[in-house]
Amino acid sequence: MEQEFKGQTRLPKFAIPKSYNLYLQPDLFACNFSGTVEIRLTITEPSSFMVLNSLELKIHEASFTSESNNQKYLPFDVLVDDEDEILVLPFDVPISVGDGVLKIDFSGSLNEHLRGFYRCTYLDGETKKNMVATQFEAVDARRCFPCWDEPALKATFRVAIDAPVELTALSNMPVADETIHGNIKTVTFQESPLMSTYLVAVVLGVFDHVEQTTSDGIKVRVYCPKGKRDEGTYALSLAVKSLDLFSQYFSMAYPLPKLDMVAVPEFSGGAMENNGLIIFRENELLQNDLISSASRKQRLAIVMAHEVAHHWFGNLVTMEWWTHLWLNEGFATWISYLATDIMFPEWKIWAQFLQMVTSGLRIDALQGSHPIEIEVKYARLVNETFDDVCYKKGSSVVRMLQGYLGDAIFQKSLSAYMKRYAWGNAKTEDLWSVLSEVSGVRVNSMMDSWTKQKGYPVISVKLKDQFLEFEQAQFLSSGQASNAANWIVPITLILGSYKRRKTFLLETEVGRFHLSDLDQSSNGDPISFGEDLWIKVNVEQSGFYRVKYENKLSARLKKAVVDNQLSATDKFGILDDVFALCESCELPLSNLLSLMDVYRKELDYALLSRLMDICYSILEVSTDAIPGSVNDLKAFFISLLQFSAGKLGWESVPGESHLDALLRGEILLTLAVLGHDGTINKAMNRFEAFLNDRNTPFLSADTRKAAYVAAMRNSNSTNTKRDGFESLLKIYRESDAVQEKERVLRCIATSSDPEVVEDALNLLVSDAVRDQDIVYGLAGISLEGREMAWRWLKEKWSFILNKYGDGLLITHFVRDIISPFCSHEKADEIETFFTEHGTGAIEMNLKQSIEKVRIKARWAESIVKQESSIEELVQQLTYSNK
Repeated sequence: MEQEFKGQTRLPKFAIPKSYNLYLQPDLFACNFSGTVEIRLTITEPSSFMVLNSLELKIHEASFTSESNNQKYLPFDVLVDDEDEILVLPFDVPISVGDGVLKIDFSGSLNEHLRGFYRCTYLDGETKKNMVATQFEAVDARRCFPCWDEPALKATFRVAIDAPVELTALSNMPVADETIHGNIKTVTFQESPLMSTYLVAVVLGVFDHVEQTTSDGIKVRVYCPKGKRDEGTYALSLAVKSLDLFSQYFSMAYPLPKLDMVAVPEFSGGAMENNGLIIFRENELLQNDLISSASRKQRLAIVMAHEVAHHWFGNLVTMEWWTHLWLNEGFATWISYLATDIMFPEWKIWAQFLQMVTSGLRIDALQGSHPIEIEVKYARLVNETFDDVCYKKGSSVVRMLQGYLGDAIFQKSLSAYMKRYAWGNAKTEDLWSVLSEVSGVRVNSMMDSWTKQKGYPVISVKLKDQFLEFEQAQFLSSGQASNAANWIVPITLILGSYKRRKTFLLETEVGRFHLSDLDQSSNGDPISFGEDLWIKVNVEQSGFYRVKYENKLSARLKKAVVDNQLSATDKFGILDDVFALCESCELPLSNLLSLMDVYRKELDYALLSRLMDICYSILEVSTDAIPGSVNDLKAFFISLLQFSAGKLGWESVPGESHLDALLRGEILLTLAVLGHDGTINKAMNRFEAFLNDRNTPFLSADTRKAAYVAAMRNSNSTNTKRDGFESLLKIYRESDAVQEKERVLRCIATSSDPEVVEDALNLLVSDAVRDQDIVYGLAGISLEGREMAWRWLKEKWSFILNKYGDGLLITHFVRDIISPFCSHEKADEIETFFTEHGTGAIEMNLKQSIEKVRIKARWAESIVKQESSIEELVQQLTYSNK
């Protein structure tokens, strides 16, 4: 009977929810809960069925009462389909059109998988105790209560919950009423405005809090673990500033009476923008100046702005279906940088945004990528689309469009969009329509090529007889040709000076114009068409595309870098494009190494951070391709960083910039990984001082990671790599600061001894590490440990699947352990293993990871053919600069 509802993308539309009354009764000792939900519905057409979402819930009783005649309908069966995650209630007679209330009594388990309504633990002195929290995005509200669990089916919510009297109860809205019965209290919250089910939230726990009121009278609170109240003050100030900033930017007040932020000990993501109750994992919300690094402080600002921004982009105006998820995440990511730049202009955050653009470009150069707007036929599969395409490509194309339309028009358009769709839902086309109306530009035809098809172009640039010629083709890291459609590309370029600038749309495969056109359209000095005339396309890296210059233009541009005629962001772009072209075997490695050499006197944080990442990437491939040259390459990379390392040293300088603090930590870490003796010796001395005195001034929060890695990778007559592992383990166990525990885990698998890496991996899946924190360790597996890690994954695969299920965590095991390989043989082996042992939850991530391995294998084969010339070049570059 319920067969007609199986395998459907969306729920049938004959019943539409208007409001929910939800009462939850969790039992923190038995780790289960019971509940009642009363859903006010509008029946739009007569039906003998009610079909809604439910998963892993036991349904005890259900009834529907019609408001028009007060008739009560009882279903003759309760059909639960966990495969399709639906509950079907069949009735003997059709329910007539009109309003009514569906009442359901249900129960379930408080799971420990950090999704739906789940339990986690906190320490009360030495005693572990249970608390509860929720994580409903994308489709896990249905694990807590039966509901119409789709973003477009917005309703109001009145939530009530039973809690032990000593616990604080939080939900989306302020408390309306509280009654106490012995040692249990029932807390009822005010009714919410219209919102989607995935934004409903409750938390029960023991907290201290700090609070402040915004200029608009909104009460803002940060709830911290007991005794850590002061660590919430920085987050509180960021939240208040963000609320005021976004209210002004969108010309629309914050739509709720309060905003709470709460740090919970276990949480699957970094943070979640539940309406009026943002839930964070502790290390993403707490700030302690003695323990938190500059990068942590910066990340907290960006994450806070991102989550607060969602209260407009996502919560107030919500995507109509998961296909348009990027309207939430891409825009919130972009505007979090805009807000952070306003709050901290000295951080030069838009230059750092280029790291976001690079990540988007890298994933979207895979054949296994997908469009920003990805068709989601089965809601559960949306979890895999919370990826770099959604967040990083999404935010990058928003920035590109903002640059093309101009800041004022863009802001005016977004404000109009908010007003038009407030409390409702929107599709991508709706946003383009508003932008087109306000700007007068046909935005939809321009942007469809960026959101409805995967990939992006590489723009080839040539200069012939004073004509600039442009040609676009899809860029793929595999180097394979593609017949993809063209993009409408906003081209920006400068000619010999930032005063001579041109912007135009490349709408066809090829385009050309005479240089004299540029001369007439700019305010700069007349152009001298000499042999030194350089051209930089994609000014300040505002466009989401690659640029490939013909040899003579490339040589001129390199000279312009040497002569310091370009901004740091344009230098970043040139380096990043050459790396990508080299990896795709369109340029030889020697071109990249020669270009890297001219960056040795740079001090810009974002630029040097990218340079260091490229060093790691080259080493990863060269270890397989030209193992005999790896030590020379390391020596070359060390030489590139000597100038900046010498300038910054180990000690911070009073009044130094935030960017210097960031750069110091990264450079020392890279030198430690590369095996630079001077860095490792100093690191070990400081590490010993830290082991003897955790408050020593000799090892700051910013340089600690470098010392930890040095300890993990260093061995001499008195110190073995095992000693480093044991020392870090001791720090991990003794520290009660989540920031310190995270830092240890990020370094724990960096040993060059595969056996120590295996110990680290076993630690990660033991009870000593919270499930949410495993990702930190996986991301740090050393190059030397990759073979051991793969062997370990195969042996532990069944255990991992059983213990962690098919959530997001499992994709990290796959991606972080598989991606570092660089041979076709290993790719074949991985494919064979997962053909026999795979699961649908990792399908897209597995496909992308294997493609990355094959891309590097192809690059490695190319490097082997260049080996002798590379060896000679590296020695020349390294030692001629000494």
